[in-house]
Amino acid sequence: MKKPHLVLGLSGGVDSAVSALLLRESYQVYCLWLDIGLGGGEDAAAMADWLGLPFEKKDIRRELEHFVCQPFVEDYLAGRTPLPCARCNPLVKFPALLQKAEELGGGYVATGHYARVTQGPEGRILLRKGQPANDQSYMLGRLTQSILRRTVFPLGGYEKVQVRALAAQRGVPVAHKPDSMEICFIPGGDYAAWLDARAQTPPPGDFVDREGRVLGRHKGIHHYTLGQGRGLGISGPHRYFVSDIDPARNTVTLSDGSDLSARRVFCTHPNWISIPGLEAPMEVTVRLRHSRTETPARLHPWKDGVALELAVPARAPTPGQLAVFYQEDIVVGSAWIEKEDGDTWS
Repeated sequence: MKKPHLVLGLSGGVDSAVSALLLRESYQVYCLWLDIGLGGGEDAAAMADWLGLPFEKKDIRRELEHFVCQPFVEDYLAGRTPLPCARCNPLVKFPALLQKAEELGGGYVATGHYARVTQGPEGRILLRKGQPANDQSYMLGRLTQSILRRTVFPLGGYEKVQVRALAAQRGVPVAHKPDSMEICFIPGGDYAAWLDARAQTPPPGDFVDREGRVLGRHKGIHHYTLGQGRGLGISGPHRYFVSDIDPARNTVTLSDGSDLSARRVFCTHPNWISIPGLEAPMEVTVRLRHSRTETPARLHPWKDGVALELAVPARAPTPGQLAVFYQEDIVVGSAWIEKEDGDTWS
């Protein structure tokens, strides 16, 4: 029987290399490197050559600018904290892979993410967590049914240490290559400098307390995020944390952090995965940041979004970040954090 086509996003790192090794046993694998204009394609091409697999580069700079980079700028200038990878996956990365799959006559796509997909009831495709040490389901929480239906995650049953061990055993040249932890389009990691270089960023302004008293000067609101306690340069009777960012007044409010906890969080633009929609309250656990921390919560329908009633107060739910909802290892869905408290859903 002829193997089905599969387009693999090949980065040149160990995860995608081992994914290729595993996938070629069941698929005709075609490697695609996504070019964002910062180089690095040589490593991916060399890896594809070592694997003996067809390889191509695809320029995604225009799509990345439209769907990720410009919204990233707009969020920071509005006092929000964006999550670019969660936007890129459903709007840029996976569509680029799927487009190539269509050019080859159909088939599947794959990446080296640590997550799983399975068939659920009534034909829905379920997104599930990967192994606990490396689970990346949070960043995939915006993927739609149409994308998940054609996606394979070969590393979902592995931990990273197992992947590196397998790579070393098979002689993969990048078996010990360090992982990249940076935002791909900001390779130096200094997002504030990147913003300054490409946008009309806000000028310095006042640090204020909850009563409006000036505590000092900030470097520009785009340098700060809700809950931040480092790099403020303000001394006082207690440690200070960012508790509010006001673009209209160009102020950053500092507090002792006691006002940062919230039991209710309001989110917009939900993406439902395991269910077609939320019609009644539902018990879930929720991740409000890209971490392993999950908080028991009850989901409520709220306007055109969802409201979270948290069993335990969460620290600094941040507008612009993603709330991902789980039932055990299944991703129920996700929504963008808009605000905390200050409203009701009744």
